[in-house]
Amino acid sequence: MMFACCRRNTFLITHKRLRLGFRCASSASSTAEPADTIFALSSGQGRCGVAVVRVTGPAAGGALRRVAGLSCGLPAPRTALLRSIVHPQSKEVLDRGLVLWFPGPHSFTGEDIAEFHIHGGPAVISGVLQALGSLPGLRPAEAGEFTRRAFHAGKLDLTEVEGLGDLIHAETQAQRRQALRQMAGDLGHLYNGWSEQLKRCLAHVEAFIDFSEGDLIEDGVLNQVDIAVPQLQMEIEKHLCDERRGERLRSGVQVVIAGSTNAGKSSLFNILCQRPAAIVSPIAGTTRDIVETSLDIGGFPVLLSDTAGLRDTGDCVEREGVRRARQMVGLADLTLVLVDSMQLPQEPQMVSGFLSEYLKNVLPSAKDHEQGYVLILNKSDLLPKEHISMIQNVLTQTSDMAPVSILSCHSREGLDDFLTLLQDRLKTLCGDPLAGSPSLTQTRHRAHLQKCVDALNQYYEYRDTDLALAAEGLRLGLSSLGRITGKGS
Repeated sequence: MMFACCRRNTFLITHKRLRLGFRCASSASSTAEPADTIFALSSGQGRCGVAVVRVTGPAAGGALRRVAGLSCGLPAPRTALLRSIVHPQSKEVLDRGLVLWFPGPHSFTGEDIAEFHIHGGPAVISGVLQALGSLPGLRPAEAGEFTRRAFHAGKLDLTEVEGLGDLIHAETQAQRRQALRQMAGDLGHLYNGWSEQLKRCLAHVEAFIDFSEGDLIEDGVLNQVDIAVPQLQMEIEKHLCDERRGERLRSGVQVVIAGSTNAGKSSLFNILCQRPAAIVSPIAGTTRDIVETSLDIGGFPVLLSDTAGLRDTGDCVEREGVRRARQMVGLADLTLVLVDSMQLPQEPQMVSGFLSEYLKNVLPSAKDHEQGYVLILNKSDLLPKEHISMIQNVLTQTSDMAPVSILSCHSREGLDDFLTLLQDRLKTLCGDPLAGSPSLTQTRHRAHLQKCVDALNQYYEYRDTDLALAAEGLRLGLSSLGRITGKGS
């Protein structure tokens, strides 16, 4: 009975020692509280109806009393109060607006925060910022300093900070959903859960190293680790094998329009842009450089590129445009391969063979995958409807051919079906940000997760020969996970 109690106590001491050592780096930064008080315009630049100026730090309460003329103490927390905003030295009334008080630690930064909701004219904003700057102990905030203080106070981990930044810069609804989910902590909770599993594994191995010779450790401790580590590694590797959906949604899908000259690439580009962004001409080789624009298609961010027509040419300028076009196709997430329907064989049975050779000329061999391109037959208005129906029947029966969109950029017939197909492909490339586990959104995350997987391989390598080195592999993996959320050294 005494030995069993001893085993439990020594195991808990080792586990607590491990957890304390792992957290020391992050706790050291969180206990160091900044002594100065900072202020900044939080609502962005430009004229607007209402602007928000935020102050955080130990002198925030004093600044609120002096600028808002509060002689009877601070307002009730999180309650808006209508006040005249005055300059603390000249006593000049700068504006009339709402003031709010958020005492720490129940605030965004964990410190005392005062907010001034004022009119958004440049003169008003400048006057209020100058008034705050005239107070002793206050200084303008550096870029991102409010969020940095929230991180140091433990209000946000690094993944939540990144989610906040992504939410501010989100331009489409899908980006907003992904960023909001990350800012809510879903990604951080996933990584923290893996860290807790790895901590338990490391505690078991450390306890076995320290106490196994004296028979002070339960049987099967290492067996539990041998079961847990492969499961954890499998989960991380599955998370890594996401085809960059979250990163693609965050930065935008690279979509390139490619094909032969005069296939209607620039016409399709202008239709998707809903403006005459590219020059359209019946002269072959009009487009010679890359024309790019950012779009929101079905809620997904797209960086759309129009390219030069692919052909052999003696013109050195056009030849450079063709080279750049092929380079863009190689980098694209999705290629819209445009075909001039008037160039198709007269016999419908020969169309599939023609299109296969056409794709080989446009796409690099590494991208010959149906999810990497959409095949578009343009100028359908110049073909008889009976002939189009026969082509559709032939292509439907061709098993190795991806779905083909038949449309006319001139009459816009078939455009709705093409846009539906395009949105489906974009959703496949980006995934649903609200479905399943949270997506991996940063290259930084991917690098640290891969280091974690490599470190877990070290555990397998030394498990039977040197348990101390095997434990070091677990420790390195734990450190890599901690670096993602900012809770490790």
